[in-house]
Amino acid sequence: MAHRKGQPLPQRSLRADMKAVLCYKWSSSTRHATLIGGICLSLMGCQSTAVLSASAPANLIDFSVSDPALTQAQSKAFQHTLQRNQAAYQQLFDQSAFPDSDTQAKNKLISALRQHLATEHVAVAKARYHLTPFIAEGSIDAGADSLFNTVLDIVDYQNSHAEDEAYSEEEVTGDDVYYDEETNAYYYIDDAGEVTVIEEAAAAVAAADSDEEGYDSDADDGAADYAGYEEGSFLTRNNPKRMLATYEEMQAAKQDNAKSEAGIGGMGSLTALLSMSKKTPEQVAAANAYQYQYLTLNSVSQYKPAERRYNSVYSYDYAAPTVSGTIQLPFAIDFNNSRVSVDPSALMPLMALVDPENTPLPDQMISKTVDLGLPASITSQIPPAIIYDASIAAMQDSIAELDPELFSLIDIQNDDFAKQIGAAQGIKVYFGSKQSGELIGKIFKHISTALERYVDAHPEAYPDNHGLKNAIKKVQLYNKGYQSGDIGSLLQLIEAVVPISFNQVNYYYLDQAGHLLGKQQRINLGSDLIGMQSAMLNQIRYDHNSFSQHALTPLLEQSFGSKAPKSIDGNAWLQQIKLSKQKQSLAQAAREEYFYIDATCVTQYEGTDDDDYHEDEAHNDCRKDSYDEHSYGPQ
Repeated sequence: MAHRKGQPLPQRSLRADMKAVLCYKWSSSTRHATLIGGICLSLMGCQSTAVLSASAPANLIDFSVSDPALTQAQSKAFQHTLQRNQAAYQQLFDQSAFPDSDTQAKNKLISALRQHLATEHVAVAKARYHLTPFIAEGSIDAGADSLFNTVLDIVDYQNSHAEDEAYSEEEVTGDDVYYDEETNAYYYIDDAGEVTVIEEAAAAVAAADSDEEGYDSDADDGAADYAGYEEGSFLTRNNPKRMLATYEEMQAAKQDNAKSEAGIGGMGSLTALLSMSKKTPEQVAAANAYQYQYLTLNSVSQYKPAERRYNSVYSYDYAAPTVSGTIQLPFAIDFNNSRVSVDPSALMPLMALVDPENTPLPDQMISKTVDLGLPASITSQIPPAIIYDASIAAMQDSIAELDPELFSLIDIQNDDFAKQIGAAQGIKVYFGSKQSGELIGKIFKHISTALERYVDAHPEAYPDNHGLKNAIKKVQLYNKGYQSGDIGSLLQLIEAVVPISFNQVNYYYLDQAGHLLGKQQRINLGSDLIGMQSAMLNQIRYDHNSFSQHALTPLLEQSFGSKAPKSIDGNAWLQQIKLSKQKQSLAQAAREEYFYIDATCVTQYEGTDDDDYHEDEAHNDCRKDSYDEHSYGPQ
């Protein structure tokens, strides 16, 4: 619309004019037509009207009016509007001041974990296993192989059939192949005298003859030609078009074998091996019905953070209607004293097979447990208690750095396990391959940083040329070259290339005050190569009633309680066995040396003519001279 002189200019906002000009300039370029539609129309609006958006200030300052009072009032209103908009903007993205539901779940869980790991508590755990086919029945992917398995089958099929073709050509190009000039064909005569016309062998024999006639004596040229031929044949066999043709041929061969009930005939050796290791749905169902249905892994444990000690008893139980059995293993870790305590009863039968002489009988064991301490060469480098503190802090700090989207509040009204432990709220945390790798990377970086601070704080124990200090500095240097998320991306790449999937889902249950009452952990691990997926469900209760009533608690008290007998010194026991082995080796060496000396002396004096020099005296002289040169006994 043309503007007439004397009429006021239409009221347009500067922001609308700028958007209109910007959209006009961008739209004039045909090279960015798609980008214009996405950015200008979708994001900016490209409106040519003066209508303000809902987020713009309602009262703009009118600079055309020179009224100080009005300008001041408009300025205050404008500042108030900006502050209100800024607060609304921060509320959307500032999760520390305005946490959303995921951030609230994360903060609750971190607070519960910090309180849980800082106080002494007991735990009762029960794990069950269940197998399922890797591809569910009725899925659109049923009957299809993974891309990795398909490519592996194609390469294996090509290699196996290439060997068969080479073997066949070697057979038909022998002395029994004849060429008929009249029919221009090759004939093969077998041992029975039957004549077979060979059509494909003609080209192979002709090519072999031409190669022999045109052979160049130059070694370098011949090697180059041979390498080029090999490279060309490899590329020819493995180009996409050839691989698709091979795939069709391989599938046709499998169908023919299935119709003729030929089993795995026509497959390559690797494919046949993998097919035998792949579980069928019937085998998966049988494993659940006869094994995993009756199998449980149970444990009771005590956690004492002040003593940096963890006492536990693990039990592998199988209880079927016709047979039952259990294997129980008390196990404890004491970081303050740098030792591990274990009940070796379950390992004694195996040790008796390997070393029966040094295996004590049950009535010779003065205690149920054996203490195995770390050698001084390791504990002198850095105290295990420092590593323990660094690991506990690293786990908490690493979880705190994870994205809030991994944490979510869940409805536990219909959760049976939550009802059993009396939980008031539940939090779900999902860990796939990416999240697991990222968490591992963060924990490793936190631990190495904590160890670096400890080493730097004790320069008297770790001078500049100390090996551990240099190793930690080098690890910290490497840590600057990657981010923790890269570890997760690497695990994702492995999961994408290799047909394997692994993830875990953790459910944490809290009371009304935010204290941790229990945990459910579901770990899924599966692969198309084995045709199944294994799921482990581990339920953990952190209450004294379940602990006191459990069948494994008495064994825990007998092994690590206040009235438990003193553990056997495993280091001294192993040292005694080592010395015994050394003595046996020295004795064996002495016997071998004795027989060697005896044989040498017999040979040396066998042909002597001196009747006065008896054979026994010669043997004694040889042994005396030899034993003067050797010393036997513990060194």
